[in-house]
Amino acid sequence: MASAHDEPPGTPPPQPFAPAGRDGHGAWPGGPGRLVRSALSALLIVLACLLVPVSVLTVWVHDNVLNTDRFVATVAPLANDPAIQDTAVQRVGEAVDMRRDSRRFTADIADWMRAQGLPPKAADTVEGLAPQLDSALDQAVRKVAAHIVHSEQFAAVWTGANRAAHTAVVDALTGKRQGPVGVEGDTVVLNVGPAVERVKHQLVAAGFPSADGIPDFNQKLILFHSDQLDTIRRSARLLDLAGNWLPLLTFVLGGAGVLLAHRRRRALARAALGAAAASVLLALALVVGRRYYLDHVPPSVLSRTAASVIFDTVVRFLRVTVVTVLVLSLVVALGAYLSGPGRLPRAARGAADRAADTAARWGAAHGMRTGRAGTWTADHRRGLTVAALLVPVAVFALWNHPTVLTVVFLALILLAALAVIALLAATGRTGPADRGRLKG
Repeated sequence: MASAHDEPPGTPPPQPFAPAGRDGHGAWPGGPGRLVRSALSALLIVLACLLVPVSVLTVWVHDNVLNTDRFVATVAPLANDPAIQDTAVQRVGEAVDMRRDSRRFTADIADWMRAQGLPPKAADTVEGLAPQLDSALDQAVRKVAAHIVHSEQFAAVWTGANRAAHTAVVDALTGKRQGPVGVEGDTVVLNVGPAVERVKHQLVAAGFPSADGIPDFNQKLILFHSDQLDTIRRSARLLDLAGNWLPLLTFVLGGAGVLLAHRRRRALARAALGAAAASVLLALALVVGRRYYLDHVPPSVLSRTAASVIFDTVVRFLRVTVVTVLVLSLVVALGAYLSGPGRLPRAARGAADRAADTAARWGAAHGMRTGRAGTWTADHRRGLTVAALLVPVAVFALWNHPTVLTVVFLALILLAALAVIALLAATGRTGPADRGRLKG
């Protein structure tokens, strides 16, 4: 409903030759105090809109990137993605490279044969078997690695490694010590050593006892590469320090700007539209960031498909938050418009009231009465409407990680509450004459 500070429906439009906010003589109504108040209101609303994308990033970093359970839940599906599995098979195969051992093994046999006086051609033939032996070993390694990576074992290794490495992820972003996930120059890497160990044990069990001599490897899977990594790390530290207070500050600034405005309903609509525009800009920034990320990952270390999957998975909740803020802003702006004095809002509210009156008269004609409740609701309809508006706001503020479905659910609950209030108020307005006329 329209605020007490909004213009009533019957207010004539301003004179076409008088500047907005002035009377016909060019003076500011209310004096300079009102001008200062309007300027401060506009400034606070603009600041709030500018802080919307920063607040969204803060929530994502604080609640997803730096939260162990949420981070593990975010990256866990990567273990079952075909592109990530193929990359893991390749990296594990490179780590368990046994070619050097096979060449030395055939060379030792050939030297022994020559020392025993056997024909040199036979020794050369045995030494030449190294490539064939390399191929056989490579196939065995790839087969075992693929079996592990495509099994539940790899998912368990992946999830366990990410959970154990979460502190290292935080340290990588804040520039502290290294871990399974760490920073090497301009690159964020993940150590796949645990998977290599499992492949070694599988090779030994498959009949390749020489695999037990494979040294420990710290083969790295590149997660992110950027020349601006230092800047990203500084930004992450700043967002982490902001914590949970930045979204609250954004809401307070926007709310204060609306309360200071002379026309609060119009200010609320503009603030909501500004927040929606800021959300769209953040969505565009994500598109640009994705392209930048994919263009700066060397194809030799990570395929474009695998890099796309990693990026989309990591920022999934960020995208959800951006869309949620966008939808919420549009819903608030629409509600502010429909509560205004325009022709369409007045027609919509009039139709709703007529429908409520019709339903109330029909109920009265059939003996359904609300008594004092209806009369009290009719007398206090404005206060009840404000309360009905504040309840979804409070629920949304306390909701843990709201989504678009949360916004839609709360909007439907609000519409239902407003419909009940309108119907009760209509029963309070229905008098005995109306009931007698319907019965007649």
